[in-house]
Amino acid sequence: MFKRLFSATMLLVVASLATAQAQTATPVVRAREQNQRARIRQGVASGELTPREAARLRGREAGLTAERRADRADGVVTAQERQDLRRTENRDSRAIYRQKHDGQVR
Repeated sequence: MFKRLFSATMLLVVASLATAQAQTATPVVRAREQNQRARIRQGVASGELTPREAARLRGREAGLTAERRADRADGVVTAQERQDLRRTENRDSRAIYRQKHDGQVR
């Protein structure tokens, strides 16, 4: 009897820990951040971005990282917070594209 109760309790503890970790994990956001940083580096290397434009875009990425950390701080990343992060990512991605294709002579 005790073994069954102990096993059931441990199963619940493990399941709750896995659920808590899944609620704070943001692997998609982290992967997009890395991709966008790579796009900025590539733009500087190819001359599509000036150092000033790159610095501004990196600042936007730093803001996204700070927002993601703040959302994770309370232990749960809600659906609304995830939506806000995706919206910010999309805006940053469009800003990178616009700066890389703005036709400025470098």
